[in-house]
Amino acid sequence: MTNRVRNSMVWALTALAVTGIVAAPVQAQFGSLIPRDVKNVTEDAVDVDACGNEKKSSAGNRILGGILGRTARSAASKSGAGQFVPLPDFNDQISKEIACKLDPEEQKQAAEATLAATRSIASEDEVEGEDTRPQIGSSSAWKSETREGVSGTSTVTARETPEDSELDCIVVSDVIIVNGEETKANKRMCRPAGTRRYSIVA
Repeated sequence: MTNRVRNSMVWALTALAVTGIVAAPVQAQFGSLIPRDVKNVTEDAVDVDACGNEKKSSAGNRILGGILGRTARSAASKSGAGQFVPLPDFNDQISKEIACKLDPEEQKQAAEATLAATRSIASEDEVEGEDTRPQIGSSSAWKSETREGVSGTSTVTARETPEDSELDCIVVSDVIIVNGEETKANKRMCRPAGTRRYSIVA
């Protein structure tokens, strides 16, 4: 094969290679150089907060929010603060305002405190056949087993039984302290006649 023919083949192969690169998608060529938050926006990713609520924002805000949010979440995880996802197992006992600030084990502890305060579960010293309605002021406290500086209480503060209703309703106040910051949330809880467990109602 002559040098002229070899040179022609080399030029042809080079041209094909260049054409393939130009025709390839931009993200395939430069994907590793594009920040993850920009990719999420260009791929129309859903923007949600730490508790799973969708938020509508501009592309620019989503990019900036993603970068700042990731930095904040990293710092929060190191400090033991931040928000968590409410677990469905406990959503009839603790409100989202409280659950968003507690880790899974703490949510369980808070739910158990509510069950105890409302007498939704039998106590060891309970007398069979006695009235299981909780007294105003009935309270139960808990302290986190997973994080320092996290604790809470559930207290029955009022009775709100609707007229002409078979529902037995109460108001329970939850107070939690996370690293010195107090969060309080009231919840209305009811139970049908003949049942023991109170559950949050709208």
